[in-house]
Amino acid sequence: MVDLKAKPFYLDDSQIQWVEDTIAGMSLEEKLGQLFIFLKAVPGVNEEQIRETVEKYHQGGLRWQGGDRETVYRQNICYQKASRIPLFIAGNCDDGGIGVLPKEGTFVATAAEAGAAATDETAYHMGYVAGREASAIGVNWMFNPVADIYRNWRNTIVNTRSFGGDTDRVIERVRAYIRGIKDANPNMACTCKHFPGDGWDELDPHISPAHNEASEEEWFASYGRVYKTMIDEGLEAIMTGQISLPKVSRRLRPGMKDEEILPASIAPELLQDLLRGELGFNGLIVSDASHMIGMSGVMKRSEAVPRCIAAGCDMFLFANDIEEDIGFMREGYEKGIITRERLSDALHRILGMKAHLHLYEDRVRYPDRALLEQVGCEEFRSYAVRAADEGVTLVKDTRHILPVDPGKQKRALLVYAQSTPNSKAYAGDPVRALITEELEAAGFEVTQQPSFYDLEVENGVSPMNQVKMMAGMSRKEFRSRYDVIFVFVYLKGYAQKNIERMSWSCGHSLEMPWYTEEVPTVGVSLNYTNHLADLANIHAFINAYGPNRENIHAAVEKITGKSAFKGTADESVFCGRWDTRL
Repeated sequence: MVDLKAKPFYLDDSQIQWVEDTIAGMSLEEKLGQLFIFLKAVPGVNEEQIRETVEKYHQGGLRWQGGDRETVYRQNICYQKASRIPLFIAGNCDDGGIGVLPKEGTFVATAAEAGAAATDETAYHMGYVAGREASAIGVNWMFNPVADIYRNWRNTIVNTRSFGGDTDRVIERVRAYIRGIKDANPNMACTCKHFPGDGWDELDPHISPAHNEASEEEWFASYGRVYKTMIDEGLEAIMTGQISLPKVSRRLRPGMKDEEILPASIAPELLQDLLRGELGFNGLIVSDASHMIGMSGVMKRSEAVPRCIAAGCDMFLFANDIEEDIGFMREGYEKGIITRERLSDALHRILGMKAHLHLYEDRVRYPDRALLEQVGCEEFRSYAVRAADEGVTLVKDTRHILPVDPGKQKRALLVYAQSTPNSKAYAGDPVRALITEELEAAGFEVTQQPSFYDLEVENGVSPMNQVKMMAGMSRKEFRSRYDVIFVFVYLKGYAQKNIERMSWSCGHSLEMPWYTEEVPTVGVSLNYTNHLADLANIHAFINAYGPNRENIHAAVEKITGKSAFKGTADESVFCGRWDTRL
């Protein structure tokens, strides 16, 4: 059973009494409801609907999708007012406040960018800005920082979300992020994820069963050391990944068969024996999203819902059908899958964490509306500028192409590689316009290489568009037109592919880097750090980490020699290949 006086709760007698009194006054339906964090997928405030939902299902926490700051603030206040028991309101801020307010919040940096910087300042600012902006709209629980270690260059789900492949650096940056959160709001809980650790294999648990195949020795020296360090320092919550840890599971359960290997969210040996036992975690455990294939694809939902709690998770993230999932949880309790002791323990941790955060106090539960003014403020944007300056990384320049002087190499061809548009509403990518503006402001005359997508929009659907994408000119004429070529890559993806790799707009197109031996060429990635696997013949390459103006501006400043490159690349950027270093 949980010790509410110990780390990370540190409750006094009056707070423990609040926990006990609250639990004693709850019906079984309220107790089961507390185990769930529901997702509100439709933005907007319908007070009657919010009240009816909370009164019917008694949820313990909330996550939501989208909305402007005024709307989200009103929504979250409505949820708190409708709930007899204070609600966890959770945010997911990998890169800063943009995680909870996509249009108004501040993008500070990706974890990869913070990992490339020489100091932990960027990681601190990520947490600080996330904490300030999320607090303003009522968030009290941060589903961050990401504590994964980037060990497999093919793994793109944590490529930008991890602070890197070095365990010590990950610990340092995770610690700084948490310090930023706590300086922004001491009444906000932090969560390390995704236990037992992503980044070992190349699979995305959103779409596939995924595994961490580290040996016991490897795991305890890396992922295990990250978690043990943060637990010892008072970490409040851990999110379980839909990821298995086979070699450790087999040691904890001798004779375990392959088909018995399960993701951490439903693996009692990983949660009870390893996390609670060997690592000594006394805090709150929450599952990762329950619709992920790593969980939903390996067990019937009717079994997975109660077994998640029985295995050792205290809270269950998201519902497929609320009525049905609560029914599955109730049935699991009635059948003894969830014992009375396990339910009581989970409830004490949930209410204990709410007491730890002082959510029973109105001053904490209902933030001052005036705090909304800090969202997207000049101070926070200045941190993004500093992060870009510190993080943008020269991966290689083996032919000494840099710096590029626009006074001498003025005529530039811009090749922009983007993700395949997934909507008929596509009318051009605004990131390319940002790149063009920054290059022109630096003194370049920019010619844009159109993509197949652009030609389809401009000319209508026609087989001639592909012909145009393949119709080149003589090499002599090409060399006479351009002094430098910039290849900017902004590929992104989430829960669609296990591996994101270079994708050109059509086959044999002029975009592809046939020109690197004809005209000096500079490559810039605005997201993933592993594009050299497909662009090895670009001999000057930069990782700029973000498609925002601050990162693009910093990259152009460094390309033209007005600013020094300060970021440091680790070995993963070379993707285990010799040719990427040429």
